[in-house]
Amino acid sequence: MTSFAFVFPGQGSQSVGMLDAWGDHPAVRDTLQEASDALGEDLARLINQGPKEALALTTNTQPVMLVAGVAAWRVWCAEGGAVPAVVAGHSLGEYSALVASGVLTLAQAAPLVRFRAAAMQEAVPVGTGAMAAILGMDAAKVMAGCAEAQATFGGGSLEVVEAVNFNDPAQTVIAGSKAAVEKACEVLKAHGAKRALSLPVSAPFHSSLMKPAADKLKEQLAATAFARPQIPLINNIDVAVETDAERIRDALYRQAFGPVRWVECVGAIRERGITTLVECGPGKVLAGMVKRIDGGLTGAALYDPATLAEVKNLLVS
Repeated sequence: MTSFAFVFPGQGSQSVGMLDAWGDHPAVRDTLQEASDALGEDLARLINQGPKEALALTTNTQPVMLVAGVAAWRVWCAEGGAVPAVVAGHSLGEYSALVASGVLTLAQAAPLVRFRAAAMQEAVPVGTGAMAAILGMDAAKVMAGCAEAQATFGGGSLEVVEAVNFNDPAQTVIAGSKAAVEKACEVLKAHGAKRALSLPVSAPFHSSLMKPAADKLKEQLAATAFARPQIPLINNIDVAVETDAERIRDALYRQAFGPVRWVECVGAIRERGITTLVECGPGKVLAGMVKRIDGGLTGAALYDPATLAEVKNLLVS
């Protein structure tokens, strides 16, 4: 069988009814029940009925994406799927990867990500932060453009803009205060970026403005018991595999206000001799990034019974 990695998506891939295709699969049903019990609310109803606006609230998006990723993982295991050689997660998806690797139970992870989401939203009032995707420009030029834009506000200014998601060689997401992000978009387009797309998010995730949220999260992480990983997990803040609980906690703390180094994560998977990456959870965002990062890699998606069968066939072909 082909050696492979499982990667878990983060915010942005959620949709109303995203678990419907699994039908009444026991693994999905049990996953929804476990997370609902942990949070004291009916997540199945939220996912099945929405509305879309409710799913888009980060305090809901983070738990439902965790659940969706874990549900797909548990179906894979229940249907006799092989164990991946390594796992990773994009941003929030790292929590799904932690559950898959056995570091956290879903009952532990669900309240953690709900707390993380609430702390992030409280750290920066809605409307004062922003994020934008910069397309068609090298990451180093994006970083330089952010520094140039921030400098226009003067040395004592509180305006901030930073590169926060290194998604593929020609797509970098920036985040920070609204005025600084808008200025950076102007600067970067003037320097040759193909597009600068404002993202419909409620907070500047992974920017230094999230430090107050991370400090709150740190206390919750300290109070949570972490088990030793059963599957190697490449984290996205250091692009490292950790086994010590305290080092895993510290990486999650810093991840909340540090960049997602996804291009490097995919490179680290490739360095292990793995050329097949399976996105476990709703959508095909990460599977698409894989090919743009390295044309020699195969990206697949696992989000319903049909794609589960496709992935199984892919791994034995």
